[in-house]
Amino acid sequence: MTLEPTEIFLAAQPGLEAPLADEAREAGFARVAAVPGGVTVAGGWDEVARANLALRGAGRVLARIGGFPVFHLAQLDKRARKFGWSAVLRPDVPVKIETTCLRSKVYHAGAATQRIARAITEELGAEVVSEGPALRLMVRIEDNFCTFSIDTSGEPLHRRGHKAFVGKAPLRETMAALFLRQCGYRGDEPVVDPMCGSGTIVLEAAEMALGLPPGRGRRFAYQDLAVPVAAPAAPAPAPRDIALRFTGADRDSGAIQGAGANAARAGLEEVTTFLRQPVSELARPEGPPGLVMVNPPYGGRIGNKRQLFGLYNALGAVLLERFSGWRVGIVTSEAGLARATALPFAETGPPVAHGPLKIRLHRTDPLP
Repeated sequence: MTLEPTEIFLAAQPGLEAPLADEAREAGFARVAAVPGGVTVAGGWDEVARANLALRGAGRVLARIGGFPVFHLAQLDKRARKFGWSAVLRPDVPVKIETTCLRSKVYHAGAATQRIARAITEELGAEVVSEGPALRLMVRIEDNFCTFSIDTSGEPLHRRGHKAFVGKAPLRETMAALFLRQCGYRGDEPVVDPMCGSGTIVLEAAEMALGLPPGRGRRFAYQDLAVPVAAPAAPAPAPRDIALRFTGADRDSGAIQGAGANAARAGLEEVTTFLRQPVSELARPEGPPGLVMVNPPYGGRIGNKRQLFGLYNALGAVLLERFSGWRVGIVTSEAGLARATALPFAETGPPVAHGPLKIRLHRTDPLP
């Protein structure tokens, strides 16, 4: 028996649900709806696999596999034993259970976890663990209804599988991809990041331009399920304009070395350039205008906030002087720092959770 997902949930950083929904629609997923914390789509296990491989903005892919009404622990025990675990889980793969109870008569998450763990162990034979590598089974008991979901991704999807060097206070790859999308980037123009750190923005832009799936270099948790789907083969890149270049700059030589090594591991060394230089030396690349996208320090984790106003001011002056016709996107937690650039921002995006901070995307139309 095959137990198909009742719904697929694509997790997003709060504030980035709308661009992830746009990406899912463009990718051809059905019944796309933005909800708090992510996006829901319809589809079976093949769509679960495709979402893990191909969606750049999803942080995780959860497959909702069913549920039932429940009003007390004895009922939960009985119904959990009758659930079709063998159609999804394998007896040789450990399971970790995470339970949340909201507005329900079954209100003790620990007791609920115990009942479900016992049902899985005794009915299926799988080991239920609290630590170590394991499939994650999410249990949500809300308004007296118990819903089961499987984390089909395993490692968070921003871990693409080829980025060994990580700089200070990095932007997650999933967030970078969605911010690029919000700036109107679709892979058909050059991108420059003047404070590139480990190269996240540059690498995401280059992969989008070459049509490379973000998950091509890793495996996923759904490959350990008892479902008839294998990891999809990464499709061959669509032919694109190989004359496009993607440029990162940073004054830190270690960051430039690390970013170049990340690009090589991702197979992007021929379309990326990383330069050690301060903002004052930033030069407009030859060729058509494109997008300058930057995640500068904003004093939350790196740098003294007062000293950063001069940096932002210098960045804005260089872009206004040398990048006529280019659009700009700046990610920062401080509106005052963004204003210090004196750039003509057309729009400021909603707050997006980034660790303990709330960051926003400030973007311009083409500069005069």
